[in-house]
Amino acid sequence: MFQLIDIVICRPTFWRIHKKKTTEAFHPYPYLACVMNCILWIFYGLPIVHPNSILVVTINSAGLFLEFCYLAIFFCYTNKKNRGIIVLFLLAEAALFAGIAVITLVCFHTHAKRSMFVGIVCIVFGIIMYGSPLSIIAKVVRTKSAEFLPFWLCLAGFANGVVWFAYANLYSFDLYIAIGNGVGGFLGLVQLLVYGFYTFKAWRRGPAQTDVKPGEVQLQNVANRPSV
Repeated sequence: MFQLIDIVICRPTFWRIHKKKTTEAFHPYPYLACVMNCILWIFYGLPIVHPNSILVVTINSAGLFLEFCYLAIFFCYTNKKNRGIIVLFLLAEAALFAGIAVITLVCFHTHAKRSMFVGIVCIVFGIIMYGSPLSIIAKVVRTKSAEFLPFWLCLAGFANGVVWFAYANLYSFDLYIAIGNGVGGFLGLVQLLVYGFYTFKAWRRGPAQTDVKPGEVQLQNVANRPSV
């Protein structure tokens, strides 16, 4: 649930993009990272890789659909350069996934080995997705404004990591889900601390200089993502 909330929180960003007919300073990388992450976790949850993972497949399938919707909106209102980036990244992700799928099915012949291989790949891409908001930290530090690092989105990303980490340890132990989302929860906490620090500084400077607009920014998380 937190994973889908994490993605749905992106809606104010895309309403803003639609209203202004421009993507402004937003970039597509978090959404592209989330697409790849969702695809990999769907593959991980299939019976041929890791049986009895219907929850993983269901949530990430819904998340993948929403991410494609967001990318379609972004594609319509962004510049030519970003459109090229989106197309190239999607083609690269398709080719990469095809390679991973072939290696998994051809080289590994048991559920345990397939789960281990795909699980490790999912951890790597999950960390990339959770860490994608950190790419905006330099801008936050430079402008001394947390406008592009929204509280609700950071909170949802943190909660998503914590909930999936708990699921992996309490409901049905899964080392790969636990590691990926444990790191993700930590990165979400870092983002919340950065947000709180610069929001507090802006508040101390006075309302006239407070630029933070919670909820009006893009998915930096990649997130859920759905990630699991």
